[in-house]
Amino acid sequence: MSAPYERVASLLRNVKRKGSTLTACCPTHDDKNNSLSVTEGEDGRVLITCFAGCEVTAIVATIGLSMSDLFVEHPRRGVPTPQPCKRAPVAGVTLAQYAAAKKMPSDFLSSLGMSDFTYCGQPAIRIPYRDQRGSEVAVRFRTALEKSAEVDDRFRWRKGSKILLYGLWRMPSTNELVLCEGESDCQTLWLSGFAALGVPGAGNWNEERDAAVLDNVDKIFVVIEPDKGGEAVRTWLAKSRIAARANLIFLDGFKDVSALFLDDPAQFAARFETEKRRAVPMSSLLNEEDIRKKSTAWEKCKSLAQSENVLEAFNQALNTRGVVGEERTAKLLYLALTTRFFSRPVSVAIKGPSSGGKSFLTEQVLAFFPESAVYCLSAMSERVLAYTEADLRHRFLVVCEAAGITGDFASYLLRSLLSEGKLIYEVVEKTSDGMKPRRIEKSGPTGLLVTTTLIRLHPENETRLLSLGISDSQEQTQAVLIAIAKGADEVIDFSPWIALQEWLQYSEHRVIVPFARELAEKTKPVSVRLRRDFGAVLALVKAHAVLHQANRQRHENGAVIATLADYSAVRELAGTIVAEGIEATVSKNVRETVEAVRQILGNGAEEASLIELASVLKLDKSSASRRAADAIQRGHLKNLEEKRGRPRRLVLGDALPEEGDVLPSGELLQSCSPGPMVETRPPQSDGALVKTTAEAAFETLGEGTAEANATTNVACSIQTEGEFAEAEL
Repeated sequence: MSAPYERVASLLRNVKRKGSTLTACCPTHDDKNNSLSVTEGEDGRVLITCFAGCEVTAIVATIGLSMSDLFVEHPRRGVPTPQPCKRAPVAGVTLAQYAAAKKMPSDFLSSLGMSDFTYCGQPAIRIPYRDQRGSEVAVRFRTALEKSAEVDDRFRWRKGSKILLYGLWRMPSTNELVLCEGESDCQTLWLSGFAALGVPGAGNWNEERDAAVLDNVDKIFVVIEPDKGGEAVRTWLAKSRIAARANLIFLDGFKDVSALFLDDPAQFAARFETEKRRAVPMSSLLNEEDIRKKSTAWEKCKSLAQSENVLEAFNQALNTRGVVGEERTAKLLYLALTTRFFSRPVSVAIKGPSSGGKSFLTEQVLAFFPESAVYCLSAMSERVLAYTEADLRHRFLVVCEAAGITGDFASYLLRSLLSEGKLIYEVVEKTSDGMKPRRIEKSGPTGLLVTTTLIRLHPENETRLLSLGISDSQEQTQAVLIAIAKGADEVIDFSPWIALQEWLQYSEHRVIVPFARELAEKTKPVSVRLRRDFGAVLALVKAHAVLHQANRQRHENGAVIATLADYSAVRELAGTIVAEGIEATVSKNVRETVEAVRQILGNGAEEASLIELASVLKLDKSSASRRAADAIQRGHLKNLEEKRGRPRRLVLGDALPEEGDVLPSGELLQSCSPGPMVETRPPQSDGALVKTTAEAAFETLGEGTAEANATTNVACSIQTEGEFAEAEL
């Protein structure tokens, strides 16, 4: 072994050798697992690697050597020039300098685990991040006191760090705490006796990881800094489940908590208590912002929203985009996507032959919705739903092809998300304390839109979806060819349609269906699956009422009252699809296919071939094969050929069910009284109503009083979630 190798080995702790490589405890961090590897390389060079991410220059300096000590002199080439740190240069800062600049005792900072460190040859501060068990899972290095003029380069993460909230090991059992940005603000608050946690950078909040930590905290004070970071915090906070408990602190005249402390350390505690009393509830700001967005969207979409038949206007606009012959499928898809506002969205599978236009239709319909309404994927791995950071609440997951949902486990996670409205998944992960379980929660509700060439999906998924078919007829193919040749007549302005959906987002989502009980009593209970499909029918009725709420009466509590016109529109679109789903009837395609086989057999043939079937149906062989497979799965045709890969030998199977309806007609239902009603209020008057209510509260109770503020908050509130219990329906 070379002299440099042996010299390095003699200065390390807990050395274990194996050939030309040794492992040891790294001297630059609290190492208990021999994270350091030392190997003798070519020409006697010493190669050092810390698997915890420590810099080689820091390791060498800590054991009292220089980089040149890692090399031996070559007879002809001399001593190799040590390679400098590949990272950007750092300014350097010591713990003493940091303590002086922040006016905090060095002993207090050391008690938090902070220590001096050498990073890229310059002094730095090592800041440990510990979990709630006190185990170190991440390390952040502070390499400078102030950021440069161009970029904030004060912080670096140690390689392999798992980012989390700062201060979890000090998490108090209290009903309130302060959430701030960065470590120094946290340390300042701790020094003054305030419970606090730090987000390590405004953009590093992770809803699934961090929100659960605060589930038992009743009141959360969030410090909003006057910069882009503060805007980033407000953006993720608005979507977080902690928003209802969050109160925003705006430190007027000060950049952050540390700046307020430095201005007058002796008065900091009293001044910060005052700021807490002045904190603004996040819910109030959200309501005001919602009202503003709703008013802006209304001005763009009011002509559409006040239309007597929004779906017909949608169909006319879709026709100009080259979509022809799929009116029912397109309208149902639009209506289903609107159910994303409910606690149980109606999921959809669009089925059809390859090149039938499934993807084109889906793409054209989605163009009428804002990006926030959907989350599109071409394919997904088995566990992507558990680990994705995308917010799936009140959104549709769009998978371009069912084959992209790989594996039974992915299907299971998807079913859980659709049925339960959330996903709870536990996984075992390796930590510094060994293998530990981690609970992952993904919130919904989430709808699914998937296209497929399959006749049927996974049996458990099939019953959770509304199946919409794409026509394969010659007439439809002819219409598509003409549309392609003609091209789009005009360019559609999608902004009113996008605005319509945005207006609906901030409008009323509660719906009373006064005839729901009568509808249930008059629906034919011919299948167990109808227990699930009936809920989908009601959801579509509610979606139609929500879509036309500008023309609907309201209950005295503000809920939209659905009419028989809403039900009749849904029954016309989905009545036969529901009947086909529970196999109370069959589709037109299946009926035509069975009758074609009957015709062939009636001409004296003992069995029908696929070529003969395609000829009678006037379809290509592929489309005829798909139709035959559907009829065989339903039992109305039989295939006498038992060997795989051989041509089908088709004969008749079970008799076709009679054509009939499962859902009653609108004429058979009576419009029951929903209870006390009020006249429809013009949507554009919402802002004025809030202003009037707030002004009245101030005049009657006195501006600034708790009673006036409470009344104002009630006036500003906009219900965006929830539906009535069936008893109220």
